[in-house]
Amino acid sequence: CHPGVRHEGVPEGKFEKIDDVDCYIATPTGDYAKDKVVLFLTDAFGPGLVNNQLLADGFANNGFKTVVPDYFFGDSVPPHVMSGAVSARLGPGFNVQEWLGRQDFVKIREALDKIITVLKAEGVTRFGATGYCFGGRLVFDLAFENIINVSVVAHPSRLTVPDDLDKYLSLSKAPLLINSCTTDSQFPHEAQIKADEILGDGKFTPGYVREYFDGCTHGFAVRGE
Repeated sequence: CHPGVRHEGVPEGKFEKIDDVDCYIATPTGDYAKDKVVLFLTDAFGPGLVNNQLLADGFANNGFKTVVPDYFFGDSVPPHVMSGAVSARLGPGFNVQEWLGRQDFVKIREALDKIITVLKAEGVTRFGATGYCFGGRLVFDLAFENIINVSVVAHPSRLTVPDDLDKYLSLSKAPLLINSCTTDSQFPHEAQIKADEILGDGKFTPGYVREYFDGCTHGFAVRGE
């Protein structure tokens, strides 16, 4: 994770439990398609970061109910460390490697499955997923099983390149948008080019687009100034 800026604004959504998982939920104010939901899979700062809440509100304002799960179970990276140096230590007294070691991907996936099961029971039939940094890994995992219908990732982390790209090509039916940038140790230029080689030029028939944000750094889509 790179440092960034905490955005200003008043979130319009609210926190609710889906099954036993805390979620920030942003719901359109007008009529909207009740059979569609956007799963907003956050970076390490979780749904408590106002930036993530405001982005979710933006999806809702465009007509899509948006669910932001707290798959960190209250143990997300605290916002105050965003001003720290770009290293293992993001801020005073915080070590990101120790934090990563506490994250249980089995429990994270169980939380997502619970949420999806409840939403399906409520009539949702199509899911879009947008994942940022840590959440990008989760988007790929859901897409491999075709649980989601549309995939968007921005500066994804924890991907194995080229293996995960090859797997996406062979298993997924979900169109994929990758938002990439200039400075990104987690998804660097070499990985970006490899994604184009594997998925681009019509090779991934459901659809593949990679956008490149020149001059931006990892985290720009959520924590950019």
